[in-house]
Amino acid sequence: MAIGSGSSRGTPVNIGEIGAVLRRRWYVMAPLTVLGLLAGLHLYESVPVSYQSQSSVALLDSTAVAELAPAFGNPIANAGGSLVVTADVLIRTMSGADAARDLRGLGVTDPYTVGFAANTSGPVITLTVTGTNRERVLKETSTLTAFAGEQLNALQAAAKVQPAYFVQTAPVVLPQTPKPQLKARYQQVLAVVIAAVVAGFTASFVAESLLASRRRRREAAAGRTGAVARVRRRTRARELDATALLTGYLGLAFFIPSNLTLPGLGGVGTPANVFALLALFWYLATWLTGRIRAAPRTRLPRLAMWLLAVSVLASYLSNASRGSSHKEVLGADRGLIGLLVWVSLVVLVSAGIQDRARLDVLLRRTVVMGAVVAAIGYYDFFTATNIAEKISIPGLQSSVAQITTLDRGAFTRPRSTTAQPLEFGGMLALLLPFAVQQAFDPVRAHLSRWRRWAPVALMGGALPLTVSRTSIIGALIVVLVMVPRWKPQRRWATFGLLMGSVAVFKVMVPGLIGTITTLFSSFLSNSDSSTQARTVKYSAIVPYLEEHPLFGRGLGTFTPDLYFFTDNQYMLTLAEMGLLGLVALFALFFTGIHQGGAIRRLAADESDRELGQAFFASALVALVSAATFDALSFPMFAGMFFLTIAAGGSYLGFIRRTAPEPPTVESPCPSMEPPPVTRTDRTQPVPRRGPWPSSSSPGTAHG
Repeated sequence: MAIGSGSSRGTPVNIGEIGAVLRRRWYVMAPLTVLGLLAGLHLYESVPVSYQSQSSVALLDSTAVAELAPAFGNPIANAGGSLVVTADVLIRTMSGADAARDLRGLGVTDPYTVGFAANTSGPVITLTVTGTNRERVLKETSTLTAFAGEQLNALQAAAKVQPAYFVQTAPVVLPQTPKPQLKARYQQVLAVVIAAVVAGFTASFVAESLLASRRRRREAAAGRTGAVARVRRRTRARELDATALLTGYLGLAFFIPSNLTLPGLGGVGTPANVFALLALFWYLATWLTGRIRAAPRTRLPRLAMWLLAVSVLASYLSNASRGSSHKEVLGADRGLIGLLVWVSLVVLVSAGIQDRARLDVLLRRTVVMGAVVAAIGYYDFFTATNIAEKISIPGLQSSVAQITTLDRGAFTRPRSTTAQPLEFGGMLALLLPFAVQQAFDPVRAHLSRWRRWAPVALMGGALPLTVSRTSIIGALIVVLVMVPRWKPQRRWATFGLLMGSVAVFKVMVPGLIGTITTLFSSFLSNSDSSTQARTVKYSAIVPYLEEHPLFGRGLGTFTPDLYFFTDNQYMLTLAEMGLLGLVALFALFFTGIHQGGAIRRLAADESDRELGQAFFASALVALVSAATFDALSFPMFAGMFFLTIAAGGSYLGFIRRTAPEPPTVESPCPSMEPPPVTRTDRTQPVPRRGPWPSSSSPGTAHG
């Protein structure tokens, strides 16, 4: 291993070796797998099929305060958006313990949910009943629908509202014929089988590790270590490392639209997330066999993830203890899968990458792929379409009902392969600091200007095309954090370039700068409708937080089809994971900020100091962006956030191990040994960084 890289205890396990271990320990893997299949079969036969029926009602204003449409005389035409608050009060009332007790007296004994109808902005409520008896479910749905109108009348009578002013309920979707919920049944069976396979996989490698340790002791006693070394040399040529696996994850995350997922897994089942989970198994196998150990001083991001994992598990238990609906249980299960994906990214980057050159390669590939996604965004903007609508992959299905282009003013807001323009802009703002750092990096000075600056131009230029405050704020944070640290000549050239870019946008895209300016002026004057809609929801979170203030309702349970959009990651975290989850989220953000500052403080050369500033800017962008949309609900933004947080911890570990030891009383003079070279390029030698005697010959690490 090259000088400056992390220490490792061997070569990582490749795919062939994983298969060989499973074949050798078939007596561990096979019984557990068979037990899992038998348990899944028993579950499939014993668990009854559940049926679900739905109905919807709309709230109508009274004729005493609003006249009916004169041309039609249709009361349904009177269902406007002014009764959303009334609908929210009714939903909370029907979800309470008193209403549940009254409904049990009316014969509604199966689980039911009451919430806003999906993809609607008016006062339309969906009522859902789930049970194992088809006829009873249909009858209970009819009872629940009638009960909604009675509860609304009772609430108004208690408030002493005159009957002439009563808000009424009108069924818009009658109780539907109950449909079998086979998806949930299959998910339970699949969960049991997967758990058995994972247990067999883990037990196989634990057995392999124990037997290998015993074998090494016997071989050491017999003097056969030379043969073992020759075997390891033969396997080194086909080594599979974390950077290669993470590159596969990036390719799937960036170039398969975020809405395309595996059936039954919802939004968390993207191919990239599934690949990340498989990569976590690879790391687990490598770690169990003693082939890899985390590099020293890289634990900080993993400790922050540990706190997040504790908060997620606590919220999962809180969800299980409160009698949640079936949809919420499935949402909590998906939240656990999402947590495992995030853990996989953090572990693979911070603990799996043992060589700094390979970490440089990963970050460069991330920037290049992000630039390609930005280029696709230009196509969306100028053709007024969305490329994700035209991509269909066999075996994958859309996790959202329909993908349509979003407009603001006269402009189509691009989102490329992401799920939403906010995610597109937020993700590019996260990666922009690294694109700028790589463009200035002297290690890449031999490359053409086009290769160095194309990602910066593509990402920076795509941000205003989203016509989003989040994107502009992210770009401003990058500028305000990175530019003041530069030398005056570079700083003034940057200001001139930014002013020129604004002029180019005014000429090439007339009206864009004015639309963005109007967005911010309406925000500052509190006249923006989208901002008002978000702030109104902040107070609506409070009752849910009061119910479970410490641990929340469960990660992934506060879904829009059951409740409402929060458009704020902090509010969503409070509802789903409580105060403990909010503390864990802030710990992650400030971990990234701390790592960036520490890299800059400890770095021995200007290039590494700028890299630290890039990590600082990226973490600050994530901190601010989380207040503008539910950032971690979007897989591409969340993936890039956790990847950059882990990369910052890994870089900080490399920097700390190469930094000179501080002077002590016993040794007041700093060490004069040359600092190890930790970075290189594939085609050019690394310039010497820092003085050291010419007789020394530092090693280089090759990517």
